[in-house]
Amino acid sequence: MRPNHLLAFLTVLLLFSCKKETEEFQAEAVSDYLLTKPGKYITYRIDSMVTSRGAAFVVHSYQEKHQVDALITDNLGRSSYRVFRYLRDTLGIDPWKPSGSYFITPLNNTAEVIEDNLRFLKLAGPIKENNSWKGNRFLPADLYSSYDLDANGIEEWEYNYTSAGAAVILGGKPYANVVAIEQVNESINAPVTNFGDYGFKNYSVEQYAKGLGLIYQELIIWQYQPTTVSRPGYRGFGVKRSIIDHN
Repeated sequence: MRPNHLLAFLTVLLLFSCKKETEEFQAEAVSDYLLTKPGKYITYRIDSMVTSRGAAFVVHSYQEKHQVDALITDNLGRSSYRVFRYLRDTLGIDPWKPSGSYFITPLNNTAEVIEDNLRFLKLAGPIKENNSWKGNRFLPADLYSSYDLDANGIEEWEYNYTSAGAAVILGGKPYANVVAIEQVNESINAPVTNFGDYGFKNYSVEQYAKGLGLIYQELIIWQYQPTTVSRPGYRGFGVKRSIIDHN
């Protein structure tokens, strides 16, 4: 093969490879991993971790259903899906009771969840392992002041895809094409073993299944003030959601 023909061949091959790689990234739209069809729902087992007056944490459990209501226009003029949330007992005996709502806003290469005027950048492309972004960059630094928590730096949390295209089993049921996101994982003196020292834990992970939506979430934010201060004890909260049903 002549040198000029070889150069032309390699150029075409390179362009084809680049185009193929780009098409693969574009095929993984973030909206593919969200609950965005009116009438669709996911039911979760939810375990809520709370404390009172600095005492040790206790866990309250429920069933929780997230159901897409309709496609609407948000206050920024963007197309968003309104999602209603409902609660009932863990055995599923009592009727569902309304428990608020939030909005899912798929954008060109990102997806936001908006609740109580707080914007979380939940997903960002390309969806591949080790891709990272600041998912809390729209949040105020004093977000959890009502819990008497010093949450400075929450807007700097670096979301990161720890796996993509995985198969997982939750509640004995298999889910394919799952992406896992670690939002934060930091702690000191946790669990608290030295009650004379300060301790804290910030931990947040989520999993999304392609064609379905959020299937698992765990969020823990707490601080411990030592017995040497005027108001010792724990403050904070935690929540775990794990899918049990969907349509």
